[in-house]
This record gives sequence, structure tokens and C-alpha cells, in this order.
Amino acid sequence: MSRYEDIENRLSTLLNSLERSYVNKTKISGNLFDRARKVFPGGTTYHIRYLSPYPPYIVRGKGTKVWDVDGNEYLDFWMGHGAHVLGHSPDFVIESVYEASKNGTHLGFENPYSLEYAEFLTKILPNIDMFKFCVSGTEANMYVTRLARAYTRRPYVIKVEGGWHGGYDSLHTHVNLVGGPESAGLPEEFIKYTIAVPFNDLDAVENVLKKHPVAAILLEPLVGGGGCLTPAEDYLKGLRQLTYQYGSLLIFDEVITGFRLALGGGQEFFNVGSDLAVYGKVIGGGYPGAGGFGGRAEVMELLDNLKYPDQRARSYHGGTFVGNLITVTAGHTLVKYLAEHRSVYESANSLWDEEARKLESICREYGDLCYVTGAGTMRAVHFTKRRPKNSREFRELRWSKIIEKVFNLYARVNGVLYIGEKFFHVYPSLIQGREEVEYLVKIFGDFMGSISRQ
Repeated sequence: MSRYEDIENRLSTLLNSLERSYVNKTKISGNLFDRARKVFPGGTTYHIRYLSPYPPYIVRGKGTKVWDVDGNEYLDFWMGHGAHVLGHSPDFVIESVYEASKNGTHLGFENPYSLEYAEFLTKILPNIDMFKFCVSGTEANMYVTRLARAYTRRPYVIKVEGGWHGGYDSLHTHVNLVGGPESAGLPEEFIKYTIAVPFNDLDAVENVLKKHPVAAILLEPLVGGGGCLTPAEDYLKGLRQLTYQYGSLLIFDEVITGFRLALGGGQEFFNVGSDLAVYGKVIGGGYPGAGGFGGRAEVMELLDNLKYPDQRARSYHGGTFVGNLITVTAGHTLVKYLAEHRSVYESANSLWDEEARKLESICREYGDLCYVTGAGTMRAVHFTKRRPKNSREFRELRWSKIIEKVFNLYARVNGVLYIGEKFFHVYPSLIQGREEVEYLVKIFGDFMGSISRQ
């Protein structure tokens, strides 16, 4: 029996024990899931929120913690899919929204609140001359790729494998699978102008640029759901140079990295500018309807209905809830706080650099069973045979079919929550305390010790 097979057997035994403990602690959640199966396909509002044998039903969140219907308290390292960089329900954001809501929830006309926020964003975000609000990151990616095609008058978009840019049809490929659409009901024709390339591979990008009229290269500057993978040295600068050389646009999807790695997101953190950038999550201050995109004025002006009154001469943008006063008030309040307290990034990034080294040390202690990737408050642990450099490798090099699932349940039983049973990644808040982060490291070490014991 190989070493990996031996560990897999221990994982199966541990999984059974953990399931019993979890069920005993979460009986009300179990009952709610039984009800949910009757009204939600798959039993959840969003399939990634399913955690076996059933998800905990959370009723309250405050700061860095959440509580479920059974009264269990958890340290939250998922933070609303990464939207809550200052924790759940910051009092100053809640109060600002309460005051704004006295003027209405959705005015349906132009309002000064969205204007003030957009003016502020163009001052603090790198390379953002003009801005448009959307109601999700998915929608923002849809509009920005359409804009890039309209500006360059080219049909093709290069996307990086593993990059999740929302449910938009033409980008829903090469996320978790290699090749083809990743949803039933999505015809091949809808992705015919999308070409995927591996992360950290400049040669693959240039090969496509030589063969096809490419409007834009679209990627997360630090791949999030595709493995929390950091760019190789000079990779982003290399992409920037290639877009100049071949006349394409460079688009950064900053839905996760924006306001998280730094105030100016990946552009600031990696010191590489993009032509257009997409935002979501944090930009809404923790409230729904969060999204937007911006970039160089000469590109963004192609959205100008006054300059281009003929609808077919411009790139279209719209939406009922775009720029609503609730979301823009929350977003403006939170982002203004971040701009006035930039030291929070230095403190959080330093803490996670330190704790990532401890996680890496645990991986080495138990014979290179895992590898740590990411930067700042975007971190992942991969149970792979070597350190993955792109999303394809982090899937193909996995040596276990269940270890990520077992650790997720182990974490839940020990009072830690994050989403994902296919790999261990976290999007914590910037205010997570040292003791909380070290507790996560501790339970990871305990888990590795329990499965590696000779």
C-alpha cells in the first residue's frame, strides 16, 4: 500500500467520525436542509454553499464570527464570499445605510450619491478615468468584454484557465473543466470567440495573439477560485507588453482582488496597470447589487449615449438597480474608510505572510503533502504532488479525492467556516486577529498530524 493510499484510508475513517459529530451539533440545520431540498434544486440558494452532509444555516454575522440556527459559533474565513473585508456589519456602514434609507431604497432616477462615489473611485483607483456601476461582478464582466470588442472592433477574448468571471455565457468555459461550455444549455457557439490559456504562460498568450484578432486579455491578477495562484515574476508585465504589441486591451477582473490586496487592488499590489478593470463584492460595502467597471476615458467614452446617439454605434449598458443609493452609500462609506486607514492592508498582509509560512512549515513537516499559495488575504493550501503554477495543475496534481472535503468538515466541527470541499482556500477580513488566524493554523496542524500518524 502506498503512502497516499494509507492516508486515504485514514481519511475515510475520520470522515465517518466527523459526520457523526457534526450531525449531533447541527440538528436544526439538518431539518432545514430537508425542507430546502423540496424548494431549492440541490437544496441550496447557490450550489457552492453546499457542504456535506448538509450546510450549517447561518442566522447572524458580526465582526469575524457567524452563528448558526443551532447556536454554534464559528470563526468566518469566507466573509460573504470575500465581500466583507472589514468583517460582518461594521457599525459605521450600517448607520450610514440606515440614514440613506430614509430617503428611499431605490429612486429610479439619477442621484448625487452614485455621482459622489464614482468621483471618489476615479481618484483612488489606478487607471480609472471613468466608471459605470452594475449590480454584480458577472454583469460587469459581460459589459466590459462587450466594450472591449466594440472599441477594438475585434471578436476574440483571451481568458486565463481557472478564472471565474461569473455566469456570463461567453466566459463560462475553462473554469473547472478543460474545454467546452461548463453548463448544460450553453451552446458551443456561445464560447466560439473565447480562447483560454494557462495562467503564467506568456508563450501561450502570444501564440493566440499571432493567430486571432484579439480584443482583450481578461484575467484575475491573482487567480482566486482557480487556486489562489500568484503571477510569476514579470508575467503581468509581460501581458501588458503583449497587449501593447498586438493592439489588444488588458482587463483585470478585480472582483476579489479589488480593495482586498490593496486599496488599488491588483493594479496597485503588482504595480501593473490595466486598460479596464472589473469590480464587485467589496465595492458594495457588503450590500447586494455590487458591481462596476472602469478604465481609460478613450475606451469608456464608447458607452456615451450623447456622443454616440446611434445605439449600434456605442456599447450598451443599463440596469434597473444600477447606482441605487443603498449600495453606493454602503460602498462609498466602507471604501472611504479603507482610503483613510491604508495601514490596515500592511497589518493584514504582514500577518497572513507570517501565518502562511507556518502553514507551509506544517506541509513540510509531514513530508510535502501540501503547498501554500496566494498573497495578502487570499490564501490556499493545495494537497498536490508539487506546487501548482496554474489551475490545471492544482486539479491534476491532487493526490487525494477526499482530503479537502474531510478538512472542511474537520474545520466546521472545530468552529471554523469557509466554503469549498474541493480545495482549501480562504478570503478572510482585514480585521481577523492574530489569535484567530493562529487558531486556523493550529487546527490545520492537528488535522495533518491526525492523518499522518505512523
